[in-house]
Amino acid sequence: MSLAPSLSVVMSVFNSADTLGATMDSVLTQEEIDFEFIVVDDGSSDGSAAILDDYARRDERVRVIHQDNTGLTRALMNGCARARGKYLARQDAGDVSLAGRLAQQCALLESHPDVVLTSVGTRFIGSEGEHLYTIVQLGDELQRGLEQLIVARLRGPSHHGSTMFRQAAYHAVGGYRREFRVAQDLDLWTRLVDAGRCVAIPEVLYEAKWQLGSISHLRRRDQLMAAEAIHACRQRRHRGGSEQPILDRLTASLGEIDGQLRTPSGLSEARFHYFLGSVLASNNPGVARRYLKQAVRAWPWHAKAWVKLAALVLRPGK
Repeated sequence: MSLAPSLSVVMSVFNSADTLGATMDSVLTQEEIDFEFIVVDDGSSDGSAAILDDYARRDERVRVIHQDNTGLTRALMNGCARARGKYLARQDAGDVSLAGRLAQQCALLESHPDVVLTSVGTRFIGSEGEHLYTIVQLGDELQRGLEQLIVARLRGPSHHGSTMFRQAAYHAVGGYRREFRVAQDLDLWTRLVDAGRCVAIPEVLYEAKWQLGSISHLRRRDQLMAAEAIHACRQRRHRGGSEQPILDRLTASLGEIDGQLRTPSGLSEARFHYFLGSVLASNNPGVARRYLKQAVRAWPWHAKAWVKLAALVLRPGK
């Protein structure tokens, strides 16, 4: 590996031992690109640290940073601060980068100096490995989605882990911001879009696994609050005003503890299984029923899960 690789892949890991090997291998087998793989072990207690250290001993491209648990945002800030590449790529633990992903994204950035952010299509899979849905954006569709001035219409990349961006642009706009303990990706993208073009590669080159315990299920209310703050910050920037009052209010609202549980564990588990059951209801009713049954077991008062489960049970021929 050269002293200054073209690309730095940055990933945060917290207790991901069961899926870590597949994720690491998917990145390290990428071809036609010189890169380093910076992995921040964010205080794992399940053996993830030992797995990462073993990879680092066997592959000089892997750089492991061990730290106390601080949450995703600060872990990514730490990893990006250590990066040496001209470009930064994200990867989430538990997910898989498909063959050619990194080379294609680097080639796009190399050939288009005005592009600051690029993403690829993402295939989403359930906890049992079943296909849920796929998100693919076409070229400037990513740009248009990030330029939306109404929160409900704002659309980011297919997945946080599917992105690659210029390190110079990342630092120029202020990088990830510690105030955004959730939605740190959307906050960054809405600042990068003001620095240059954002272009999506319309090919599925990333596979993301829905896992119980994801931020989207544990901190839904916080994510909505952060999205409103992102919108307010953008308005302040465009008017030449200070964003700090908004950031201070967000910090006070979210609290000082990263990963703070905002939803009862049973309800968050029920929401997770209900979502998967709802997505699969039409194309895979058998698996959908299993997820919906898990939803009502986790939270018996989940009325929507009961209704959808009853509809599947009573469906003719199923």
